[in-house]
Amino acid sequence: MSETSEVRRHFERVAAETVKQASQFAASILADVAGRRGTMHGRIAPISRAMRLCGPAFTVEVRPGDNLMIHAAIAMAKPGDVLVIDGKADRTCALMGALMINACRQVGIAGVVIDAAVRDTIELAELGFPVFAVGANPNGPTKFVPGRINWPISCGGIAVAPGDLVAGDADGVVVIERDKAPTLLGAAAKKVAEEKLRMSDIQAARNLRPAWLEGSLRAAGVLREGETL
Repeated sequence: MSETSEVRRHFERVAAETVKQASQFAASILADVAGRRGTMHGRIAPISRAMRLCGPAFTVEVRPGDNLMIHAAIAMAKPGDVLVIDGKADRTCALMGALMINACRQVGIAGVVIDAAVRDTIELAELGFPVFAVGANPNGPTKFVPGRINWPISCGGIAVAPGDLVAGDADGVVVIERDKAPTLLGAAAKKVAEEKLRMSDIQAARNLRPAWLEGSLRAAGVLREGETL
């Protein structure tokens, strides 16, 4: 098929070094330095809270209840890719289960983020392969409705383009534009260092009141100029 068809084989991925560095940070840190945007709806959560993922988005769009294009994506994805699947938040059936997730693991896929249900959740939790989904349903899908691969999609209420940085942990999933991702790594490291210092103060019962609090209260009109808490 041509690159103008419903299946795109070639796209630029976020750099491997950027993925390696970004994987050191919590999703919350990346979300904060990205301007508190790019986080998926909380309906998308890891099957097991210990699961983490980070990698370039390999995007898939399917019709509700059909997983034909997910099978195609597993066959096409490269090691390190994260399958990001727009399943329209449908929970009437599972689009993936133990067989498909084990195949993802063997291919070298870094994880799956799916705006739809999965099944075999006990097996998936024991496997430990990162799967983020909206819930579970024992019913299986159909396999005959066409969709699209590596086109921009919406997943969890967030726009995702092929090659964007996707990171997920117990708090959820954040997506950062491919070109923007490397510019945020320094800010992420700085924020981690600042939060460590802040936590040290809190645990030592020092400076429990944030330094910015009263200024923000004045800016919000809660405190008058010169007034303190």
